[in-house]
Amino acid sequence: MTESPSMMHLSYNAKRSLSRGLAVSGITIAAYLLIVVVTTPSLPPLAAVNTAFAINSPIIFGTAAGTGTQSFISSYGKRMGCQLNKRKHIVGAGSGSTAFSSFLSFFSLVPLGCCGSWLFILSFLPSIFGSTLSVVLIQYSTPLSYIGLSIVLGFAGLSAFKLNRELRLRKYLAQGKDRGSNHGR
Repeated sequence: MTESPSMMHLSYNAKRSLSRGLAVSGITIAAYLLIVVVTTPSLPPLAAVNTAFAINSPIIFGTAAGTGTQSFISSYGKRMGCQLNKRKHIVGAGSGSTAFSSFLSFFSLVPLGCCGSWLFILSFLPSIFGSTLSVVLIQYSTPLSYIGLSIVLGFAGLSAFKLNRELRLRKYLAQGKDRGSNHGR
C-alpha cells in the first residue's frame, strides 16, 4: 500500500532544506519591500508597499519563489552529497538575473510616486550605458523584468532537473551494487 502525498513524511534533509528555501523566499520579499520603502520618501510605508504589490506582485512573488526554490535545491543537493553547481558562472548568472529583474521592476513604480529615489539612479543611466540603452531599459523595464524573472525560474528548473537526474543515477547505481552483491552469494 502506498502513502498518499499528504501522508508522506519528509526526511530530515528535506525539512532542513525546505526551511532554508522558505527563509530565503521571505528574506527576498522583505528586502524588496525594504528597498521600496527606503526609496519612497514621498509616500507612507504602507502606501508604498501596497503600490509595489499592486503593480509588481508577480515579480515579487516570482523572484521569491525562484530564489527560494534554488536555495532549497542547492541545500538539499548538498545534504544528499550531490554537486550540482560544478560551474560557478551558472550560479552567478542566476543571482545576476534576480538582481537585474528586481532592479528593472522598480522603474515601473516611479510614475506612481513610489521609489522616487530611483529617479536619481535613472539620471545616471545615460552616462553609464549610453542614451539608447538607457531609453530601452526605461521604456521596456516591465517586459525586461519579466524576462529576468523567467531566467531566474529557468535556472531553478534547471537545478531541479540536475538534482533529479543525479538522485536517479545514484539510486540506479545503488540498485546495481545490491544486485551484484546478491549474485556473489
